[in-house]
Amino acid sequence: MNYSNSKYWDFCAPIAGILLTLSFSPFDYSCLALVALVFLFACWQGISAKRAALRGYLFGLGAFGSGISWVYISMHDFGGAGVLVAGLLTGLFAAFWALFPALSGYLAVKIKAADNLILMPIIWILVEYLRGYWVLNGFPWLHIVYSQLDTPLTGYIPLLGVYGTGFMVALTASIVMEIVRMFTTADISFSAKSAFPKLLQGKQLKLIIVLAALWGVGSLLRNVAWTHPIGQPLRVSLIQGNIAQDQKWRPENKIGTLSKYKKMTEEHWDSKIIIWPETAIPAYLDQVKDSFLAPLANDAKLHDTDLIISVPIRETAPKKNFNAVITLGRDEGIYRKIHLLPFGEYLPLQPLSGFVLDRVNLRLGNFTPGTINQPLLKAGGYSFITLICYEDVFGDLSIRGLPDAAFLVNVTNDGWFGNSIEPHQHLQMARMRAMETGRFLLRATNTGMTAVVSPKGEIINQAPLFQETALTGTITPMSGMTPYAKWGDKPVIGGMAILLAALLVYGRRCSRRNKAA
Repeated sequence: MNYSNSKYWDFCAPIAGILLTLSFSPFDYSCLALVALVFLFACWQGISAKRAALRGYLFGLGAFGSGISWVYISMHDFGGAGVLVAGLLTGLFAAFWALFPALSGYLAVKIKAADNLILMPIIWILVEYLRGYWVLNGFPWLHIVYSQLDTPLTGYIPLLGVYGTGFMVALTASIVMEIVRMFTTADISFSAKSAFPKLLQGKQLKLIIVLAALWGVGSLLRNVAWTHPIGQPLRVSLIQGNIAQDQKWRPENKIGTLSKYKKMTEEHWDSKIIIWPETAIPAYLDQVKDSFLAPLANDAKLHDTDLIISVPIRETAPKKNFNAVITLGRDEGIYRKIHLLPFGEYLPLQPLSGFVLDRVNLRLGNFTPGTINQPLLKAGGYSFITLICYEDVFGDLSIRGLPDAAFLVNVTNDGWFGNSIEPHQHLQMARMRAMETGRFLLRATNTGMTAVVSPKGEIINQAPLFQETALTGTITPMSGMTPYAKWGDKPVIGGMAILLAALLVYGRRCSRRNKAA
């Protein structure tokens, strides 16, 4: 009997999607990601491609409906949309991204390959890559690998990055699914005493050994030091101003905001590096450069301190706005954000998106992306990689300045999402950038979660949410290249595409032989 044809699997699919959300921060039940994928892979067995797509879509509705529910807060609380409009747009947003698990299910059944055990993980990761890198400038939220940052599989991250390590997670789920299927379909009419040895024979035993090796190798790789220190420790201070998003850009609050950051900075001149969060200055650079920033830069030089400050920049010929980071002190420079946030800093799918948002009275940012090959900024005597907010969820941006960069700096403002699960998820994703590069990550945020992250992805220091604080810690400049930093994602994705093609060719040959026989 094929139990996967039961209608109850359809009802359970969105529940499994919610379980996937619970595997990420702040819940951190990492095992639930495997439970969710085991269920999903199992419910795709022995059914039509259309039914698999339906179950994948229901799974996606559960996952994205719960996992990115914070979109409602940004639209309603800070974007000015009404309850119904914000709820509708959030629902549409989740419904769109749910199409990708549906696509995975459809392809997993439709494609005839030699080994379904490997096929499903390959398809899952290639679809994740499509969603996380290409569609709407990329939306890698809820990629399964981020749920496993505290498991032995993290040993693969410096080698394989998001998608290669994600494949290990999906492969684990596929193997577990097959082992469970074998146990539940085995003939156990004999005594329980003799059943256990019989079940652990042949393919079952081989799969268990493969699974143990997969996780065992990952555990051993966690002990490998891919990078090394190159200098003395640096004292750093990360300023978390805790300016409420609905108060941040009010003209009457401008002087108070600048005074707060100046005062908090002056209390930490003993640090070599001081970092302010994303757009900490509620004004354009040309409006504050001479009156506010120039005196601050002089003070920084006197105290042998470097300031890393985020401030928007406008240009008039031609008219452009940039989300930017500047450095003040011994080495001054500017970085303009490259990877913009869709629907937050620019509007994709024009003119449709602009028309819709105008009708619902939502006003969003209109920024221009910076050029790709910008020179690295320097602070504390070392070059560093700059990641502004959303850029810290893309591994290719964090390796672009290596091996020259000695650490990573991320400035963020998650105040748009209030006291939701988003800041926790965002920090979890940022941690992986440190693991991929083997470097310390300094993450300064407006309302939280400000943190110092080690090259192993461990949180060394962290500021509480919604508290005005200056988080002080120590980092060590690092050098060297992890394998992922050398290769990036392309070899992993290319390898999986080639393996998929090989499985397809071999599967068709086997099918022809069977027909001929």
